[in-house]
Amino acid sequence: MKISLRQLLASVMVAVGVTSCYPPPVQYPYTEMVVSRRIQLKDNLLALLPPEEQVQPAAREEATWLADTAYKAAAGIARVNGSYFPGWAGNAFINSRLQDRGLCWHYQHDMFRELRRRPLNYFRIGCCVRDGGKASEHNCVYVAAKGAEWPEAWVLDAWMWNGRLKVDDARKLSRKRWADLPSICRIQSVYYQEGHQWPIEHWSVLRGPDNDYESYWLPEMRRSSQYRRMYDNVEKGKLEHPGRLTNY
Repeated sequence: MKISLRQLLASVMVAVGVTSCYPPPVQYPYTEMVVSRRIQLKDNLLALLPPEEQVQPAAREEATWLADTAYKAAAGIARVNGSYFPGWAGNAFINSRLQDRGLCWHYQHDMFRELRRRPLNYFRIGCCVRDGGKASEHNCVYVAAKGAEWPEAWVLDAWMWNGRLKVDDARKLSRKRWADLPSICRIQSVYYQEGHQWPIEHWSVLRGPDNDYESYWLPEMRRSSQYRRMYDNVEKGKLEHPGRLTNY
């Protein structure tokens, strides 16, 4: 009987007793703990707005949608990526070609995609980086009030805990290590305009046959294993969440 790499990794996770690193199940965002965190994030986002906007029903609804989607999408993205180890441990498997997806910037792109599913009137989605260009580089998205600049924002990290969203106040992060990354947002906005209709299984950048990362729409990417996996994931998603673009 053949055992796939993912099955083997899952068995290892159970054997060493660290199943909390496994991608969160569908019901995770609805647990009492996470529901409380969703409410807290909503309140934190509203506090970014001017007082006169904080009380507006449309602003409160938008903040609620962002907070709820952030937690739900982070878990859903981890399930699609299928990584069984969080953070840097997962990177080691990906860089060794034992797994093909789940780096921090993969999660950054994926979170940007999910938070662009509707037009925003009060907030904006940004991209940021810690230790850019260094071995410790780490990429995330953030939410800021529309018109506000970094670091007046909340950082959303879906990668560190493998789909269990980590939230940080950007104003309390090191100004020397963390920076705004508008160039990535501009690139990703080409793929994912506000209100886009791409499924959660879609990836904008893929690792090609020569181990270089390129846009999914390049003809040579169709020969890559990541393109085949993305295609298979999209087809699987049509069965798992029929009529919906997301798995959450």
